[in-house]
Amino acid sequence: MTMSRGALDGGPHGTGLVLPAGGQRRRLPLLGLPKPVARARAHTVLALGDWCPPRTADGIAEDIVLVVAELVGNAMLHGGGPLELVLDLTGDRLRIEVSDRSGDLPAPREPHHPALPGGHGLFIVQRIADRWGAERHALGKTIWAEFDAGRLDRA
Repeated sequence: MTMSRGALDGGPHGTGLVLPAGGQRRRLPLLGLPKPVARARAHTVLALGDWCPPRTADGIAEDIVLVVAELVGNAMLHGGGPLELVLDLTGDRLRIEVSDRSGDLPAPREPHHPALPGGHGLFIVQRIADRWGAERHALGKTIWAEFDAGRLDRA
């Protein structure tokens, strides 16, 4: 399932992101951790601090942290608990992956009703991220969201 909305070392794309050749992947096991949303947010803030120019913290970084919080929160509410957060940064994109124990793929509430409680997490993700989707795996599923790398250098 895939939904769409529309070189990080100062290479041909002209970005100021700091990244080893080939990109970087950071994992945070979440299974059984207390306060997984807070831990996932902190992990993401640290990674973005290492990768992105300082001015990014006032811009897209807040959106990225919000998407991480929404995906981990959804895994807690609807997925039997989060298993892992993965942040995968390449020259083209930042991919956020949150795995959980449920094989049930997400379905955004359609139509979206902003005045009703609940059902806003995936709406937020699809509005903020450039792409998002879900994939089943042996232990459940992974929900992912991607941000184009060029967005990480603009604030």
